[in-house]
Amino acid sequence: MWRELVVAVVAGLFVTWLAVVAALLVVRPRGSLLKESVRLLPDLLRLLRDLAADRSQPRGVRVRLALLLGYLALPFDLVPDFLPVIGYADDVVVVVWTLRSVVRVVGLSELRRHWRGTDDGFEALRKVAGLPG
Repeated sequence: MWRELVVAVVAGLFVTWLAVVAALLVVRPRGSLLKESVRLLPDLLRLLRDLAADRSQPRGVRVRLALLLGYLALPFDLVPDFLPVIGYADDVVVVVWTLRSVVRVVGLSELRRHWRGTDDGFEALRKVAGLPG
């Protein structure tokens, strides 16, 4: 059971990384795509963790983040992951939708307060979330 949970969490983190890469393809921050995507993932994960742990955040934000992690940890999906490309599409859609929802509720100033990454990474996240500049 623990082995399956660890595999599911690692797979969820990989899917989150894929979502970040897809987002970077859309917003194209300065620098190389691979370099930026590798650099943005740890910052994004720290942001999610910090937002989920911050008791001053609305309960709905913390619940959405917990549900996102739970969904990614599930061993089954709406579309099976073994199908090439479309297998991970539902995971990517859920990750991006949740991130957009959380970021819009939290707001730009609060998001900036929790962001520990580069300015380019924050700009990419801001564009993907549809927040004003």
